[in-house]
Amino acid sequence: MKKTILTGIAFLGFAVSAMAQNFQGMAVYESKTTAPEFKMEGNGITPEMQKMIQERMKKMLEKTFVMNFDKSASIYKEEEKLDAPGQQGPGGRMMSSMMGAGGTYYKNIKDKTYAVDKEFMGKEFLINDSLPKLNWKLEGETRKIGDYNCFKATAVKPVSQSDFRNFRRKKDGDKKEEPKKEKTTNFMDDFEMPKEITITAWYTPDIPVSQGPESYWGLPGLILEVNDGRTVIVCSKVVMNAKEKVEIKAPKNGKVVKQKEYDDIVVKKMEEMREMNGGQGPGRGQQMRFGR
Repeated sequence: MKKTILTGIAFLGFAVSAMAQNFQGMAVYESKTTAPEFKMEGNGITPEMQKMIQERMKKMLEKTFVMNFDKSASIYKEEEKLDAPGQQGPGGRMMSSMMGAGGTYYKNIKDKTYAVDKEFMGKEFLINDSLPKLNWKLEGETRKIGDYNCFKATAVKPVSQSDFRNFRRKKDGDKKEEPKKEKTTNFMDDFEMPKEITITAWYTPDIPVSQGPESYWGLPGLILEVNDGRTVIVCSKVVMNAKEKVEIKAPKNGKVVKQKEYDDIVVKKMEEMREMNGGQGPGRGQQMRFGR
């Protein structure tokens, strides 16, 4: 009984601290995406090259992010590290952006807005939009992540058409029968982007802030894990009220667009690149220009 009272007092003290004006926390997240298996043929692509490409893609989809947050806002950024061979230059940055990375992802849960800066084909974009509100269903399951007691929540989320982590291989029954023609290396014909996906999240009321990684928010506690069936984001470290404070502010650089505008630009440019190469995807040394 005495232990229960002490635990309650400790939690109450943390809750009061969380509501303090200068409250701030930091969470480290490990993100891992299961890449679909690409099978490319032609143009001298050997099984060894295919394996190397698959391994490089796997490595590119393993990332570490740091989120700094207070009671109303957060910034979520990929941890800076030396570029791996083959990931340097505009091409590597473009692929990284399409696979979920960006500059700074800022969320303001008080104003219900977000801003994220992205680089695509050498042009800087600043996406400013309203925070997507998910209809979370609070489940009864519980588990521990590190030292924190967590509760399960699920939701159905519309898919961003510019986030290529969501590509799924088509089922055989979904593939359209087409007249026989000369075979190309356009492996993307075997893939599709779903319209919506089911999200499973684990949050902890022990940290009573409605924050989480990427665009996730809206639960009665910090989200420590998110799983959308292909990408898993897990919190590996939490630091509360560190001595050194981080300025939590929205990014400012880039052409301002809404999320749908940015999605449309990405889809359009990818289609243009595909057509310019006879259905084979981007070629080397090609430059794309954007309208104003």
